[in-house]
Amino acid sequence: MKRSWKHIVTTLVAGLAITAGSTVAAGPAHAAMAFSELDPATVGQFTLDPVSSFDGQSKNSFDVYGEAINAVEAGGAITRLNSTAVLTSGGRTGTSGLCHGTGLSSSLSPSGFCWDKGDDTSNSYTEAGGWTPQGLTGSYDAQPDGLVDGHTAFLASWHFSRKMGTAEAVPNEFARVSLVNADNGKISYNHLLLVEPTGSVAGGDGNFKAVQGTHADGVVWYGNKVFVANGRWLQVYDLQHIWKVNSSQEAVGITGGVSSARWSSYALPMIGKYRTTGADNQACVVTSGTTPCLNSLSLDRTGQDGLVSSEYVKGGSGGRVIRWPLNYLTALPTTSDPSGHGVSHATRGFVSPVWDMGGATTNGTYWYMSGTCPSGVGGGSGDPNADYSCIHRALPNDAPHVYTTSPIYTQNLGYAPVSKRIWGLNERINSTTGVRVVFSVTG
Repeated sequence: MKRSWKHIVTTLVAGLAITAGSTVAAGPAHAAMAFSELDPATVGQFTLDPVSSFDGQSKNSFDVYGEAINAVEAGGAITRLNSTAVLTSGGRTGTSGLCHGTGLSSSLSPSGFCWDKGDDTSNSYTEAGGWTPQGLTGSYDAQPDGLVDGHTAFLASWHFSRKMGTAEAVPNEFARVSLVNADNGKISYNHLLLVEPTGSVAGGDGNFKAVQGTHADGVVWYGNKVFVANGRWLQVYDLQHIWKVNSSQEAVGITGGVSSARWSSYALPMIGKYRTTGADNQACVVTSGTTPCLNSLSLDRTGQDGLVSSEYVKGGSGGRVIRWPLNYLTALPTTSDPSGHGVSHATRGFVSPVWDMGGATTNGTYWYMSGTCPSGVGGGSGDPNADYSCIHRALPNDAPHVYTTSPIYTQNLGYAPVSKRIWGLNERINSTTGVRVVFSVTG
């Protein structure tokens, strides 16, 4: 449900299109409504801690991913591929161009693509369940030149849920990412189920299981690594270890030499994960304290490379936008630990006044945040149950302004330095006509 901010925008009426750069204030111009910088001393207390999730540290329940990956790959039930092999393998066919109404200002030269009908209309409110997109990244993040082995590519994260809104709801039952080839104005893509590897080479019992309980809130592709945000967890995957399974079945894992990934042709194994909390069973907390939640993700290549996370506050504002330093040599969060995957400390943070913030990114000067529109803005979507979202723009310590309306329930945003465009996607569910797009505008 759309929530209005505690002010009325009198210069616009509902349904009126917003032009790029419109100076519609996101709130009164005072500190409480500004995109305010956090005290560096507070930011320095935010940490990403891998605990023992990467191979080579103390042997406990999570320190087996590297050994388990080796065991699966030695077992012969899967074929190991990299991202380029999958990008050039065909797959599902999407549609180039924006096939639904978006609300994006025409002055920002909007463009993008759409999923096939099955992915456009997938519905998590049915008994059978469905997939819902959340995060977006691409070759514009993966490499400084914006290409992966010469290809223009995208990667989206999704969660699978069923019977949502009922007492029998099964949320976040599975998670996946989609690798999209967008070369030459054509869209083809494949889904990769996110899995957790198990077993060991010594035991000869290499296997894998579905990663469950993952909303896949945000995603960033950096080098060969893929970061997936899930509340207190930052999961890490490696696109040099994509597993092509040898059957198409609903099951997940390997049985008798037969591998399957819940109807997908590919599985992507986790190689490690970080947490923002002091214990695995400790919940992250939005807006306050030192255990921030990781919801949307984006990449900032201005200065030292950084991973940007933002917090989603349902029906409210005050979500924090936090910058974590990255080491381009390891493609992991920066640490002083000789292993290359120790504790990493945040370097910068902001508090956002944007309600229901779904994404945040920067071009090095401005910050862009997706979320609910101010009162009086966002109408005209044509959907009686939902208004357009808005992308808000702000300088540090200034009040945001509406940059443009955007597709219903816009989620993550990202910035492509080479093309100087903002990319995003939306999650709106409509099982009849579909309303999902992947879009970009000038930034």
